[in-house]
Amino acid sequence: MTDSLDSLQQRHLEALEAAYAQVLERLGLDGVLIHSGRPRCHFADDQEASFAAFGHFMHWTGQAQLAHSWLLVRPGRAPRLYLHAPDDFWHLPATLPEEAWVARFEVERGRFETPPTLPAGRFAVIGDVDAADANPPGLVAALNELRVCKSEYEMACIAEANRRALQGHAAARRCLLDGGAELDIQLAYLGTSRQRENELPYANIIGANAHGGVLHYQHYDRQAPVRRRSLLVDAGHRQRGYCADITRTWAGPDADPAFQPLIDGVTAIKERLAAALAPGVEFVVLQERMHQLLGALLVDQGVVRCTPEAAVESGLTRAFCPHGLGHLLGVQVHDVAGRVDATGRPLPPPQAHPALRLTRTLAPGMVVTIEPGLYVIPMLLAPHRGRDDVDWGVVDRLADHGGIRIEDNLAVTAEGAHNLTPVLPD
Repeated sequence: MTDSLDSLQQRHLEALEAAYAQVLERLGLDGVLIHSGRPRCHFADDQEASFAAFGHFMHWTGQAQLAHSWLLVRPGRAPRLYLHAPDDFWHLPATLPEEAWVARFEVERGRFETPPTLPAGRFAVIGDVDAADANPPGLVAALNELRVCKSEYEMACIAEANRRALQGHAAARRCLLDGGAELDIQLAYLGTSRQRENELPYANIIGANAHGGVLHYQHYDRQAPVRRRSLLVDAGHRQRGYCADITRTWAGPDADPAFQPLIDGVTAIKERLAAALAPGVEFVVLQERMHQLLGALLVDQGVVRCTPEAAVESGLTRAFCPHGLGHLLGVQVHDVAGRVDATGRPLPPPQAHPALRLTRTLAPGMVVTIEPGLYVIPMLLAPHRGRDDVDWGVVDRLADHGGIRIEDNLAVTAEGAHNLTPVLPD
């Protein structure tokens, strides 16, 4: 696999060099200096928060943990990496992996908390830089657009990240069945997927029972629940900087009989929407289709007694699923340029779906998530409590199950889409 990835990476870098040269020539620039970023200390403390490098730096290097480093890109010249690796007896200096890109770069090791001296010419600087002229909007927008459609190399990295993440999801499911607490499940996920918490592409969501209805649940209970009704795991992996973003929901041994059919229904919705991915499809249309399918599922399972159309039009489906269907995926989990078109023109989400992170028309090479959900969130359902076309008895029985989200990562192809998320092993 390494040889294959190395070959794909070389082609990825060749295409990136050519694309940057075109952008820089169009903007009248001799080059761009990209800062990897810098970790921040907690207020009034000397301990640093978790760090992830700037996406445009990772687009070239795949290195998510290199801080205080710089990359100089000039047309017709080898990219030059200023690797922050000073002599230090407190910390192990940064090193580079044995990957194809390293031999293609000029590498200078040293101390680079401040920008390196640039040659004569017109250069732009982008990243976490304290300068008034940093991050010129036109350049940043153009470079963001270069990340929208992925190369074969990038797709291969995302696919491998998915494979490794799925190993963690399988371990999480086993830990649930073995009676583990949320913290035990998190540790099982990390151990099996071979990651430290600060290497994750985002903070894992491990929500047992009602916690699965908190969309970005941020804690890990240390005590196992007395009754194991459900588990929602939204957890990923990084491979050479590229992210997997996968969610699965399982019924526990103490689940209400109504819960598993809803999981099956949301899974079927995910499959139908994934099958609809194709070039030229507007993602906003898929968002609306998700709500139509959720309305039909709620009716089919007896949760509501109105028509699916009425459930959507009255806002009931949005109370059961307030988030967007998906987003672009790459070196950032919510990758850039999801709400603008190829020219940078803003494409704001519809008023009815303000949380939708992707409003573009799909094109070959995009990698997107598809993640329909169905939750019992009391604060969102409260305005509907007076309705007599909702079976509130079923809703209340499901309240301590939290919710359901099923999420895969898919690459849009010329013919349709390819699912990068393998089937979870039993």
